[in-house]
Amino acid sequence: MTTGGTRRERARDPYALLHGSTAFHVAHYDLDLTYRVRTNRLTGTATLRIRTREILTELRLDLVGLAVTKVQVAGATLARHQHRAGRLVLQLADEVAAETVLTVTVRYGGRPGPIPSPWGPVGWEELEDGVVVASQPTGAPTWFPCNDRPADKATYRTAVTAENPYRVVAHGVLVDRRVRGSSTTWVYEELHPTASYLATVQIGRYAEILLASVPVPQRAVLPAHLVPLARRRLAEHGAMMAAFSTLFGPYPFPSYTVVVTADELEIPLEAQSLSIFGANHLAPTRGDERLIPHELAHQWFGNSVSVASWQHLWLNEGFACYAEWLWSEASGGKSADSLARLWHTRLAGLPQDLVLADPGPAHVFDDRVYKRGALTLHALRGALGDDAFFALVRAWTKEHADLSVTTTEFRGHCAAHATAVGGASLALTVATLLAGWLDSPLLPAPTKRPAGRAR
Repeated sequence: MTTGGTRRERARDPYALLHGSTAFHVAHYDLDLTYRVRTNRLTGTATLRIRTREILTELRLDLVGLAVTKVQVAGATLARHQHRAGRLVLQLADEVAAETVLTVTVRYGGRPGPIPSPWGPVGWEELEDGVVVASQPTGAPTWFPCNDRPADKATYRTAVTAENPYRVVAHGVLVDRRVRGSSTTWVYEELHPTASYLATVQIGRYAEILLASVPVPQRAVLPAHLVPLARRRLAEHGAMMAAFSTLFGPYPFPSYTVVVTADELEIPLEAQSLSIFGANHLAPTRGDERLIPHELAHQWFGNSVSVASWQHLWLNEGFACYAEWLWSEASGGKSADSLARLWHTRLAGLPQDLVLADPGPAHVFDDRVYKRGALTLHALRGALGDDAFFALVRAWTKEHADLSVTTTEFRGHCAAHATAVGGASLALTVATLLAGWLDSPLLPAPTKRPAGRAR
């Protein structure tokens, strides 16, 4: 007999950061939340539709810093529940067979706040006048009970009631908005499977502008005084979306939203179908324009095609970093090749002790993962040529949309496409190239220059 969230289970993936369980899958989250901005008070009811993956007698959910008031389970008999050290443990009266469907309802509340992580505070955070939710990698449990592992993707319905005149933005599509007295309820549905760290709520005194309407609506939600600056800084957003849709394949979601907070943020962050920037990231003198294509690219790489474990984060961040270079190239700036040579020189001067395919939990968000990941893709582009490389990328996003992937799967994908383009000889060349970039701590020599610009 096995149980959700056991020590043995966590030992299988040292990158799990003591979160999540592989013993069950959450297929859908239904979240009904009420939030009072002035008092930072959150109350919620979360209903989770769960399918067990093995025989178990307990469920372990992640929930941090909030008090549980009631738990109900349909499909099994709940014996008792215990909430301690960020884990909500539901003890069942009897064994539950694998492939059993359960519905778990949790009522909870309190004053949400970020939790510490090796990379700084993450999760639900108060702004000067509103809320930002930055959940990567372990912040989702600060605002709802979840199975907090990147591979456990679910659909969502998120209803948030907040005081007027605050606007609520969440992942997914706005399907309802109900004004009742001094508050408004905003209801979003996300029908694409979404990792818990990509679920989000943003609350502020926001206006909305349309950035572009094709190939999907692209909007900015931001304080009214930032609208003129945003129109200037995001003027090329439609062109950027069009370029990426050509290079990476069709944009994977119905729309895209850029949220800009009135507060300054240390870094921008991605969520499902939206990205969040601080007011400082629109400043024309900071040089942060590269972050706009970076966060947009995550909609393909990280959000639609997600990683099965944080071990494989280079597949998210390497592609997003390379997208910065591709947009520079496409928009008349420095070529991807010149930027690759620049960053190769910089990385060559840093310690040669990081293995990209297995950097270790402490180094998941090391900047070398980002830049070496981008250099790996640039080297692959050089080996295949532009046409074959971008065909490979488009096939990757199409074949793995809404799924979770590993580095091993990416190697297999590259091998298959190299074989189709150039036979066994090219496949061997690509395999050797990837082994050098992914498996050795030593930085390979610079790649040859790809022929032509991205198209």
